[in-house]
Amino acid sequence: MTVEAGSYRGVRCLVLGAGGFIGRWVARGLVLAGADLVLAVRDPGAAAAVCARWRIRGRVIRTDLADPGRIVALLEEVRPAIVFNLAGYGVDRDEQDPRQAEALNATLPAVLAESLARHQDPTWGGLQLVHAGSALEYGTASGDLDERSVPNPTTLYGRTKLAGTRAVADQAASGRLRAVTARLFTVYGPGEHPGRLLPTLIEAATGTAPIPLTAGTQRRDFTYVEEVAAGLIALGRLPGCEEPVLNLATGCLTAVREFVETAANVLGIPPERLGFGARPTRPEEMEHEPVAVGRLERLLGWTPRIPPAEGVRRTLEFLRGGG
Repeated sequence: MTVEAGSYRGVRCLVLGAGGFIGRWVARGLVLAGADLVLAVRDPGAAAAVCARWRIRGRVIRTDLADPGRIVALLEEVRPAIVFNLAGYGVDRDEQDPRQAEALNATLPAVLAESLARHQDPTWGGLQLVHAGSALEYGTASGDLDERSVPNPTTLYGRTKLAGTRAVADQAASGRLRAVTARLFTVYGPGEHPGRLLPTLIEAATGTAPIPLTAGTQRRDFTYVEEVAAGLIALGRLPGCEEPVLNLATGCLTAVREFVETAANVLGIPPERLGFGARPTRPEEMEHEPVAVGRLERLLGWTPRIPPAEGVRRTLEFLRGGG
């Protein structure tokens, strides 16, 4: 799926977390869709560089999303028809402040949902809030991770993200808010934080030293970021959503080792440099069957389909200036 040009023409869209990995791709897609785009960011200077590289045009507002009062004031100022919430805290391993996690992952979506339920744009027929959830909300849940699976998060990030998801779902269930939470899985592509798997491999590709890796036996649903953004934007156009939560993923699992070997082949890294087993597997790693994506397919008639080899090639092309 690609973003349909003009599909949001003139629609006031507010993107939270627009300077982040997935947020910048949502903002880029909304530019193509013709949106009246507003970007809420923490650092306008850093956001300017992202906007230039990702070809994003919109009004930039500096804001502290950890401040509930500022969130309410922002919504009053902007009066968006729809909000895409890609803000979050805890994806990076060094983000371990419980107060920040609670503020950005739990309180922010709760305040958004409550405020948007009171203020609706009568000219807009789509959703009012598209909220990004996380696979880590499932925690130790096993099986095929159907959205009806009982979540049992084991990490600070997973617990606080689940609280945010439930706050959005509560408002949607009341009938006062048109909203959906899209649970995202292993998203990769241009703009990922340094230190994550693919950026680490890309950086190492120019060297000769062994690359320390886990055994790579864990299986993940690797989803290319541009497809994730396109899916979120398509969900926003729905006139309503009876499903408060859905998985946005490919529905296919790939072993981390297989993803690394595929990426290494694309990047030209010799197999003997891949040090599988040199690092321990993190205890919070999830184990589950392929992710259930039936709800997504029923709503959009689509699921992400770009395979890892193609996603890595697209990432390289973008980073080399072809994006």
